[in-house]
Amino acid sequence: MKTSLATVSISGTLEQKLQAAARAGFDAVEIFENDFTQYPGTARDVRKMCDDLGLHILAFQPFRDGGGVPAAMHQQSLYRMAKKFEVMHELGTSRLLVCSVVPDFAIDDPELTAAQLHDFAEIAKDAGVSLAYEALAWGKYIADYDDAWEIVKKVAHPNLGIGLDTFHMFSRGCTLDTLEREITPEKIALVQVADAPLMKMEVLQYSRHYRCFPGQGEFPMVDFMRCLKAKGFDDYVSHEIFNDDFRASSPVEKAVDGMRSLIWLDRQSELPVETAAENIIDDVEFVEFAVAGETGEQMVAFLQQLGFSETHQHKSKQVTLMRQGDINLVLNREPQSQAHKHFEDHGVSVCALAFSTPAMKKVMQRAELFRCPRFTNQTGPGELNIPAIRGVGDSLVYFVDRKPVRFFELDFEPIVEPASPAASSPGLSRIDHIGQTVASVDFLSAGFFYKSLFDFSVEASQDLPDLHGLVVSRTAVSPNRKIRIPLNMTTARAASAQRFLDQTRGSGVQQLAFACEDIFAAAAAVPDELRLDIPANYYRDLEARFQLSDELIERLKANHILYDRNDQGEFFHFYTREQNGMFFEVLQRCGNYDRYGEANAFIRLAAQARAASA
Repeated sequence: MKTSLATVSISGTLEQKLQAAARAGFDAVEIFENDFTQYPGTARDVRKMCDDLGLHILAFQPFRDGGGVPAAMHQQSLYRMAKKFEVMHELGTSRLLVCSVVPDFAIDDPELTAAQLHDFAEIAKDAGVSLAYEALAWGKYIADYDDAWEIVKKVAHPNLGIGLDTFHMFSRGCTLDTLEREITPEKIALVQVADAPLMKMEVLQYSRHYRCFPGQGEFPMVDFMRCLKAKGFDDYVSHEIFNDDFRASSPVEKAVDGMRSLIWLDRQSELPVETAAENIIDDVEFVEFAVAGETGEQMVAFLQQLGFSETHQHKSKQVTLMRQGDINLVLNREPQSQAHKHFEDHGVSVCALAFSTPAMKKVMQRAELFRCPRFTNQTGPGELNIPAIRGVGDSLVYFVDRKPVRFFELDFEPIVEPASPAASSPGLSRIDHIGQTVASVDFLSAGFFYKSLFDFSVEASQDLPDLHGLVVSRTAVSPNRKIRIPLNMTTARAASAQRFLDQTRGSGVQQLAFACEDIFAAAAAVPDELRLDIPANYYRDLEARFQLSDELIERLKANHILYDRNDQGEFFHFYTREQNGMFFEVLQRCGNYDRYGEANAFIRLAAQARAASA
């Protein structure tokens, strides 16, 4: 696949956009007219910049209101187009995107539209330019690509082809039938791809604010790409994205996201239709905390009250291991380490996640393919060199092969007599899920990181009502469902997610949820002052909704335990108070319950808000 990025898709000056596109590995760019118009240099300067960066200029765009207008306006458009050709020659590009007419002066006459587009194609022929005619989804009379194709067929000119834009196609509910049945590769003048969440709203506002990279939304992008490939299409595929968060983000980071999405789209469209997601990682191997000073030891004491104890000491570093069940929490106090840098930037926090994998080579190849920066750790003689990449925010992701030994059996030594024994054990058995809170501008990127690299599915977004605004959440889940990562963001300044981002100065793990076999025994083992208070009115509502026995209601209420039930089973869970911005959840799944107690989220968020203001 030959890759391209329309400069409108990312933030920054034209120079910054071109540099970001080149750094991400794109083959070409589309120059958006506004970016060029506000650029202080010449078209030849832009061409030289692109040449120096190794970027081909695929197209100049957009040329608006092309075809189906009053005669005098058409004559003005012919003059305007000829002037655009002069700019294009200086830029060194020979493709121009022509959009269907939007304003009320449009004329509903396909024959007239075809005749005027034929005029455009004739002057394009003389100038050596190819025109791509695109149906804007909000066009006055030409809004569907099927109708644009009918016009292109009427024109029947070698210098006019169709421009296919997946947002304009799928936002209006168009199918791929016309593309599959009639459109040949030589008549496809330009392909632009944009995904989006499925929404019902005015299409222009939908387009201007909610487009995203392929794989980040819910449009059938893979089906579209499969269709193109089946027809033998081998030209450029270009992003054209309008998104508020993209405009507020680093152009380099978003360009890398864009390249990652095209790599994903290319790979997915090569796979058989019914291919199952691949389990290239098994489970959470450990969670690493950056700890230092008094606040670090406060977190250690907090974890001890949850039943964890320091069981192992690293052979050469100031790193210890806390264990309970099959939960491994690494405490990194090493002063010369990435963890300490993370502590300096974010305070006591989770600085890394580690996933176990049965396919280490494949994981690392996948990381390289998807442009994930590697991280090299310092290791001593005979110690494991655990591969790592940059993850969400400033955190790392480690990859561990559990065979033939676990990581702590080689690099750590058992602590025979723990200096600070844990409290009575609540019987926590494994990590059920890990909640990461990210800035709104990184929400789509974070989900796609797990989707592209690890074949996680990313569930639809949900709105969780906080006392101070909405928190939006979507969960990335591994194919074997052993790794679940709810991703949360908000645009509300005082909501729980934003309080965490403010306190920790960046994205990170806000929640660790631990599974247990007996929720009431677990609650009894955790000091009451650590547990988040739940209002009594919640239990009155719970009784009314589920008709629970008085005895069970009283047990839940006495232990601040929340409850949910569906057709698959039951769910019991309680939360701790926040510690350094983080909080912990203890849960018990009964039957085949596979959700997260979302119906209780508003209770938890309100309780946390009250605790934060107390």
